[in-house]
Amino acid sequence: MANPLYDRLIAPHAGKDTPFLHLPGDTTLTYADFAGRTAQFAHALMDAGLQTGDRVAIQAEKSPDTLALIFACARAGLVFLPLNTGYTASEIAYFIENSGATLFICDPAKAADMAPVAQASGAACETLSPDGSGSLQTTADAAMRDFATVDRDADDLAAFLYTSGTTGRSKGAMLTQGNLLSNAETLVDLWQFTERDVLLHALPIFHTHGLFVATNVILLAGGSMIFLPKFDQAEVLQALPKATSMMGVPTFYTRLLDAPEFTKDLAGHMRLFISGSAPLLAETHRAFEERTGHRILERYGMTETNMNTSNPYDGDRRPGTVGFPLPGVDLKVCDPESGGPVPRGEIGVIEVRGPNVFKGYWQMPEKTAAELRDDGFFITGDLGMVDADGYVHIVGRGKDLIISGGYNIYPKEIELLLDDQPGVLESAVVGVPHPDFGEGVVAVLVAEAGAAPDLNAIRADLKEKLAAYKRPKRIEVIENLPRNTMGKVQKNLLRDSYADSFTA
Repeated sequence: MANPLYDRLIAPHAGKDTPFLHLPGDTTLTYADFAGRTAQFAHALMDAGLQTGDRVAIQAEKSPDTLALIFACARAGLVFLPLNTGYTASEIAYFIENSGATLFICDPAKAADMAPVAQASGAACETLSPDGSGSLQTTADAAMRDFATVDRDADDLAAFLYTSGTTGRSKGAMLTQGNLLSNAETLVDLWQFTERDVLLHALPIFHTHGLFVATNVILLAGGSMIFLPKFDQAEVLQALPKATSMMGVPTFYTRLLDAPEFTKDLAGHMRLFISGSAPLLAETHRAFEERTGHRILERYGMTETNMNTSNPYDGDRRPGTVGFPLPGVDLKVCDPESGGPVPRGEIGVIEVRGPNVFKGYWQMPEKTAAELRDDGFFITGDLGMVDADGYVHIVGRGKDLIISGGYNIYPKEIELLLDDQPGVLESAVVGVPHPDFGEGVVAVLVAEAGAAPDLNAIRADLKEKLAAYKRPKRIEVIENLPRNTMGKVQKNLLRDSYADSFTA
């Protein structure tokens, strides 16, 4: 029997009484406990009548049982769909129907709303709760703690991860066992994780960052995780002395910098801080190093590929870049029209190829054909460039490109200038309809605490540094930029909010 994910991530530790999860309340779940729990859930899934290759949609709060359930799916040869816990019943209906899920699992508190939605799409509904009271947990509690793992190979599907769907219906990215395992193997080696690592884990586990990067890396290395339900500044500060490493989104690091007690003495013992899922401001990078002596390691990945690039573990971690392509990953920057590579230093669309790249979009052959080339390169839709030293820079999403009066405008160029303005904490630049130019540039600023940016001074500075067609035609100051769960700025919402800026 062979099952790559189970064989590499779970089986080597199945008999070990060493810690895997350190939980609130000073309790610990060992590797043996976790392996046994995956077996119990695998039995529960089989008792529900599921067959190899069936899809299981999971919208459950972060807990050890939720994590064990996900790996039970892999162990039982099922395809799991981890879903954002914030999705409403109407949103969930799309995912269940589109995936053809046989089983939907949710929190008991949501079952009254969710069960009819699942049943309307032909899926059964079970529950799972952080306190252990869910219906699936009751079944699992009575099951054996060993399980004849289902035979799968590297090309078999393991997961569907649905894209955010900001420009239409979400797409189900089909990820294989080989996709997930190859990325974990690369990152353990590149980031030098070992069984001695204790990872501070405050990320959600319905997203590739908290699930496939953080969890898979620790399982493969044989380390342990401080497994927090969510990011809470006080809890993270309290847990930090017991950790050796941390993965987070940029917001985690800005919130830590807001805490006076976050000092070099508190963080000095740490081996590694990693940031991803959204761009890390160069200002945050510098402030973090000044405070702690640590240079945050920024990397670049996406739903369809997991991780593609990383700043070096040993070497210069450059603010504003995402480092170099991972070993085994080919990366090129191409002209969006011709598809041909552009010269180094020029901006184009990033394409990647490697064992990490997904198999395609579920039930969307046309979309798959449009974004996955015959030679294996995936057209990411991200705009970027490779500098003279080989570092990859992400400029923005292709859909964020602004075309004004026939000229291409890259928002990142303007945002970098705005972020450097006195009193400005961060910015976002979008294009909205304009009667003369097609699109006009709108800049949205967030002020630093207690500051009031001088918009006239900002306009004067931009006039000196930017061509006229790039300059914002409207500048607004708002309290916070809209972000999704993983901290990415939702520019589609900003475009909607300011869509009428230049209409009569």
